[in-house]
Amino acid sequence: MKPKARMLFAIAVLAIAALACQGLSTGGGAKVILSDNFSSEAWGTGSDADSSVEYAGDALNFFIIRDLYFVWSTPNAENYQNVHIEVTANNNSTDSTGAFGIICNMQVTDVSYYFAITGAGQYAIGKSAVAQDDVFLTNNDTWQISDAITSGASSYRIGADCGSNGTLTLYVDGKQVDSVVDTTYTTGNVALFAWSGDQASGTNVSFDDFQMTELP
Repeated sequence: MKPKARMLFAIAVLAIAALACQGLSTGGGAKVILSDNFSSEAWGTGSDADSSVEYAGDALNFFIIRDLYFVWSTPNAENYQNVHIEVTANNNSTDSTGAFGIICNMQVTDVSYYFAITGAGQYAIGKSAVAQDDVFLTNNDTWQISDAITSGASSYRIGADCGSNGTLTLYVDGKQVDSVVDTTYTTGNVALFAWSGDQASGTNVSFDDFQMTELP
């Protein structure tokens, strides 16, 4: 199983992550709040000795060199609440325990909920807080295998509900994987992330077709 421990995320990426949302399509029918096919650059990008987040092939690519390292990127500096988020993750990782997914209700650095899956079929809905260990709100604070997550797939459609009532639900390829309730954070920014396992240079994930809509 993938360890829960993680190092701090790439400062070079975070320092420029809150870019203006130029090139993004916002508003419109079906209560779409934010939509992006990554054909133009709007999300935070950057590279250092430990990781890189860069646009490549009309997608946002995360490549992590360091083991047990957590890196994210945001589309803007806005706060959102009561949202459903979906994104396609193309997994080119050689380490099956490298994780990736969606962040919501991000208050400040390392204060948020996150929805993580791995290419080995594991998942967790987690909560991070400043100066505290992360807590997995699912499966008694451990990673869990789900039959709803195809092991070894080349891509996954990941979905997440971040409800104003505290409901946090993870979906993969249109199937509900798990759901919990936690009301610590009810609003905040959104982000995409990758999280390396024990294998250095083993986590390589590209995100595409991001969409965020308002929950009922």
